[in-house]
Amino acid sequence: MKDWSRHLPPMAVLGPLLALLAASAFFAIQADNFLSGQNFSLILQQVMVVGLLAIGQTLIILTAGIDLSCGMVMALGSIVMTKVATELGLHPLLAMVLGIGATTAFGLVNGLLVTRIKLPPFIVTLGTMNIAFAITQIYSGAQTVTDLPEAMTLLGDPIMIAGTPVAGGVLLMLGLYAMVWFALSNTAPGRHLYAVGNNREAARLTGISTERVLLTVYALAGMFYGIAALLSVARTGVGDPQAGQTENLDSITAVVLGGTSLFGGRGIIVGTLIGALIVGVFRNGLTLMGVSSVYQILITGILVILAVATDQLSHKRA
Repeated sequence: MKDWSRHLPPMAVLGPLLALLAASAFFAIQADNFLSGQNFSLILQQVMVVGLLAIGQTLIILTAGIDLSCGMVMALGSIVMTKVATELGLHPLLAMVLGIGATTAFGLVNGLLVTRIKLPPFIVTLGTMNIAFAITQIYSGAQTVTDLPEAMTLLGDPIMIAGTPVAGGVLLMLGLYAMVWFALSNTAPGRHLYAVGNNREAARLTGISTERVLLTVYALAGMFYGIAALLSVARTGVGDPQAGQTENLDSITAVVLGGTSLFGGRGIIVGTLIGALIVGVFRNGLTLMGVSSVYQILITGILVILAVATDQLSHKRA
């Protein structure tokens, strides 16, 4: 008799997927309109920004690091691209490139501090988080940037799929997840990233340039934060200097709930997408039930602690 278990998804994906299905079933019973296509579209729009941030966060956590600066770096990117488009009159496409370039540069700075000066990622990104916040406030004058070119908000416009409006940014997010999944699963750089996360010294002794891997990871993470900034601008229609103040924790939450180990070297990017959807489903479902946002934050915090505790126990057994 064939072993049917080999056809199941990996446990790193199966656990979060079962949690997502269980949460969806619970809220479907509690709220009549939860299962509507319009509501699912809303959930995807709500998670697309955090979902993009979580891609970069996953890459860093897979190397046994962490990035506290992602939300503030995203806010800086959104202000750069909107200010240069509205005040300097640059072409929207060039403005977007400059915004993504600014966030990529911040990611590269994080990587240089981690690899060359050997500072802990937690301390480095805590510092750059505050630096990015200060630069954002100074450059924007703490004022929201409005009257954006139409091209900068195109990804927020809906595309009809099976009679349901889906934002273009959601499709971009899903496409990027597919690309990263392929790169991590089927390329040598992806295998090198996992090797560095498992044991950096052992990876170095096998000939892997660990510093180059880490620099690439932090720079790529910065690029994803810039794309997240573009999606944030497209969704809200403004450049908001106050954005990103909780997204760093939301992205870490998505990564942890998705089964990626905080110890590095273990995790699947698809799990991160599922983790982001879990957070989105909980917040959406609790809102439909009329639960205060304070309790939504409380429940999210409990989920994170449970996920980290599970990871800790799994690591000890291993």
